[in-house]
Amino acid sequence: MKRREFINQTAAATSLVTLGGMGLSSFSLAKTTKITILHTNDVHSHIDPFGPDHGRNPNQGGVSRRAKLIERYREENPNTLLLDAGDIFQGTPYFNYYGGELEFKLMSMLKYDLATIGNHDFDNGIDGLYKQLPNAKFEFVSANYDFSNTIMDSHVKPYKVFRKGRIRIGVFGLGIELKGLVEKKMYKETKYLDPIEIAQDMTKTLKEERNCDLVICLSHLGYNYRNSEDKVSDLKLASATKDIDLIIGGHTHTFLKKPTIVKNINGENVLVNQVGCYGLYLGKIDFYLGTDKNKSADGTTIIV
Repeated sequence: MKRREFINQTAAATSLVTLGGMGLSSFSLAKTTKITILHTNDVHSHIDPFGPDHGRNPNQGGVSRRAKLIERYREENPNTLLLDAGDIFQGTPYFNYYGGELEFKLMSMLKYDLATIGNHDFDNGIDGLYKQLPNAKFEFVSANYDFSNTIMDSHVKPYKVFRKGRIRIGVFGLGIELKGLVEKKMYKETKYLDPIEIAQDMTKTLKEERNCDLVICLSHLGYNYRNSEDKVSDLKLASATKDIDLIIGGHTHTFLKKPTIVKNINGENVLVNQVGCYGLYLGKIDFYLGTDKNKSADGTTIIV
């Protein structure tokens, strides 16, 4: 597939949606700063594109194609972040042979800015994850995994703040409960903390102490669970918290043609997005911030 062809194959974008309770009439797009968030999730060691004879995803995916897309959007807007919502590991022989080394090296070449940790990233154990960290030239965030009694202690931060122009962007990570998904011996003394409580702490820190204009959650909680009222999902997280502008999700391999809009506890809009799995799609969210920091956003899912 030629570059122009796959760049043009995009799903429908959202219409411009206001965030933070502000109306579109409160600012002019001519006086805004545009922040672009590119994101992936659940790539699962899929390095190569699917072949032309694949029944479901012919000629789709592949790191090299994703790299060209990312390069194009960075050229269009230098105020761009590239994020991943976990489950980088497991799914092809590349992981079985290299143990995650290739995945981290390629993500580093694509200049990922940040990632969170999914349950399958423990598939070689916490020691295997730690072993591959030198190959990652980007950082990891997870606020609700307490690694204090493990080899990963001090190697994963709860959040990171980026500055793009005059805009401060706070990104924090949340992971799914590992008990029942991962054998205890694989994650050892890692403690799971309540994601909603932790999210409330994170948003307070990022908004009030770090003065962030945008707050993003990198989540590996899963999009939604219809038959489980107690299980925390991205939709539940969005409605139960405040001050999150965007939740980038993973785990459930949910393909959304456009971000879901959820009302938070203050009645303000939160965008929730997830782009399936295996590197088939690249998520793209554009935020527009006026001179008085009023916000709006739109989102697109791009076929790779």
